[in-house]
Amino acid sequence: MADAPWAEIREKFQTALALSRVELHKNPEKEPYKSKYSARALLEEVKALLGPAPEDEDERPQADDSLGAGEHALGLPAELVEAEGPVAQGAVRRAVIEFHLGVNHIDTEELSAGEEHLVKCLRLLRKYRLSHDCVSLYIQAQRYFFLYRFEKVYTHNLYYLAQVYQHMEMFEKAAHYCHSTLKRQLEHNAYHPMEWAINAATLSQFYINKQCFMEARHCLSAANVIFGQIGKIRTTEDTTEAEGDVPELYHQRKGEIARCWIKYCLTLMQNAQLSMQDNIGELDLDKQSELRALRKKELDEEERVRKKAVQFGTGELCDAISAVEEKVSYLRPLDFEEARELFLTGQHYVFEAKEFFQIDGYVTDHIEVVQDHSALFKVLAFFETDMERRCKMHKRRIAMLEPLMVDLNPQYYLLVNRQIQFEIAHAYYDMMDLKVAIADKLRDPDSHIVKKINNLNKSALKYYQLFLDSLRDPNKVFPEHIGEDVLRPAMLAKFRVARLYGKIITADPKKELENLATSLEHYKFIVDYCEKHPEAAQEIEVELELSKEMVSLLPTKMERFRTKMALT
Repeated sequence: MADAPWAEIREKFQTALALSRVELHKNPEKEPYKSKYSARALLEEVKALLGPAPEDEDERPQADDSLGAGEHALGLPAELVEAEGPVAQGAVRRAVIEFHLGVNHIDTEELSAGEEHLVKCLRLLRKYRLSHDCVSLYIQAQRYFFLYRFEKVYTHNLYYLAQVYQHMEMFEKAAHYCHSTLKRQLEHNAYHPMEWAINAATLSQFYINKQCFMEARHCLSAANVIFGQIGKIRTTEDTTEAEGDVPELYHQRKGEIARCWIKYCLTLMQNAQLSMQDNIGELDLDKQSELRALRKKELDEEERVRKKAVQFGTGELCDAISAVEEKVSYLRPLDFEEARELFLTGQHYVFEAKEFFQIDGYVTDHIEVVQDHSALFKVLAFFETDMERRCKMHKRRIAMLEPLMVDLNPQYYLLVNRQIQFEIAHAYYDMMDLKVAIADKLRDPDSHIVKKINNLNKSALKYYQLFLDSLRDPNKVFPEHIGEDVLRPAMLAKFRVARLYGKIITADPKKELENLATSLEHYKFIVDYCEKHPEAAQEIEVELELSKEMVSLLPTKMERFRTKMALT
């Protein structure tokens, strides 16, 4: 024990606790206890570093150490002593590890092994059970030993019911049972604030995917309130240490909850856009009016049925959650002002998430947050009626995305690079379309506007071409068969490149003819590819029809252009 590296012991123990408490929700579906097993391995390493317990051979639980054996079976001595001196400290430290190993085994449904570790914990503490340093741990071990199995069985029943209903696609019931588990933890004051908050925020993503935005908002608001308890509440029977003692983990979980809020705001705005846009992606005033008429019905439904079914907590806790909820709408925004409120909330959490997920150390996470920020601007632009202001929003997107291209090594971040290239290209594409629409309203657009349109066109072409070039093999050959994961974006890029070449403004007839030829080449690629690979046609039905039309029309236009050039 004296030679054991204490810093190493402490680090392994802290990591094990983090794995057990807050990493569980990240486990893959087929490995639900992956983080628990990793935590167990670390705890066993700590146990080995601590060395053998005093009187280790005599500490093994006997056959009569059953759930109801009581203190007599545990061999508790009549004499009680303080936990002082190296022998006592060694016993107590070993008891702490046995306790956590016991809880770990119970959590993974290995009940007999869990009981064995808990019995060892109680035996190690038997002399010191009323000592100031041991009484809390002793009570926790007893509580788990006698009661935890029954509590866990009930909680597992709720969890498994949720899984069953989810697999049966009875999503409302699945969410109900997940909610019930979290509600029960609050009712019994049996939760770790950080872990509970992360679980509630994770549940919000389930609701978001099902477009249950009121329920998602409630989960996120509750997550904020409970997370705010970290460092403010006293240690309970279920808590062996203050979670605030791990500041890096605290900031990481805060950032993760912020990212869940970003997804909430973004998805709610995107859902509204899909509900109100026409076949070319612009605001449909008739659909907007229909949604306004439905709003009162949504409000009535909230008050009568849904809100009571999902409400967390009572009294002051319920009031605190409601206060957070009231600051954020759960209704689909119907105009720019309502969309702007959601945008500002989402942007607030973007800044909060970026405090932890910085480019140095969290490259992928940081980029995803920036991409969500860009998407917030993009969907806000849909609600904006002023074309110049819409242009500025797309310009903001470009300003935050282009620097990422400098920091990323395309060899290691190929997929991310492609995403960003495509998104930047589309932002320039949207700006060009807006500038063309603005110019069309003018009687005589000046050279400055023409130059601006051509520059935007050139930039869009640059990034679409970068994206398409990234699909080429090492010999710079474009693939004959495009993978499913990039098929639609590749076809869209080809289509938009074709359209962009057709929109370049030039006074040089020869150059214009070259541009038309290049445009035709890309349209023909789309048509030919879809003939060879019929499955691709399903991915770009609208663009394919337009490409066929242009393949039919452009040769005639080009021939007339050549005739005109010959005459002049």
